[in-house]
Amino acid sequence: MLIVDAQVHIWATGTPTPHHRQVSRYTAEELIAEMDQAGVDAAVLHPPSWDLGSNEMAVEAVRTYPDKFCILGWFPLDNPAQRSRIETWKQQPGMLGLRWSLIRPEQKTWHTDGTIDWLWPAAETAGTPVATMAYRFLPQFGQIAERHPELKLIIDHCGLVFKAQGQAAFATLDDLLPLAKLPNVAVKATGAPGFSREGYPFRDTHDTLHRIYDAFGPDRFFWGTDLTRMPCSYRQCVTMFTEELPWLKGRERDTVMGEGVVNWLGWQRH
Repeated sequence: MLIVDAQVHIWATGTPTPHHRQVSRYTAEELIAEMDQAGVDAAVLHPPSWDLGSNEMAVEAVRTYPDKFCILGWFPLDNPAQRSRIETWKQQPGMLGLRWSLIRPEQKTWHTDGTIDWLWPAAETAGTPVATMAYRFLPQFGQIAERHPELKLIIDHCGLVFKAQGQAAFATLDDLLPLAKLPNVAVKATGAPGFSREGYPFRDTHDTLHRIYDAFGPDRFFWGTDLTRMPCSYRQCVTMFTEELPWLKGRERDTVMGEGVVNWLGWQRH
């Protein structure tokens, strides 16, 4: 079974946001060492915005370890001079798409104030997938997906309320599930342990994960971790899905654990 982590960060400078490991540097080599211990074959790098050189660091990681990494990168969305970058974005080594959290204080109104209205048609034209933590604006996100049916969109962290736990985290579920009818929308099942109020195997998240999986299906439900903010070992992030979810078995499990995200992003690993 190919196991691909749908979201991890590496960085070389800056101050990580408080919920991530508070270290000044976390390299591709350090990540690979943890991946090897956990049985993870490959990962989708998400260059963090706290390191302004993180895209370049990710590209270098791809050059060095092309079978290990691909990238969903970023550039400043609110700078009109940057917009043309999307036209050639995927020409960079390993760069398969774009990702912004859209939860930073300065970003919280961008989906309503016109700041990023240009992004969706431009990404659709360029054939460039876009991922974001859309939990604050899921109904509007669905409208974007409907208007741009050729644009592949990914909702981060199950579309759940970021940094919340237990029932408070699941408050967005009724807005998320209807988006499964849109074939161009996928969900990263990343960070699941962080939504739990319990210890391993985090059973208070299992029913919600099952509902999301049933709605989106294995081809649009991608396992992953956001490793540097997880409350458990990397291996437990893996076995939570491979061993503790009785409804996730066989071919469908293989798809969720890696093949689905590879296919969705069009990652040619070999």
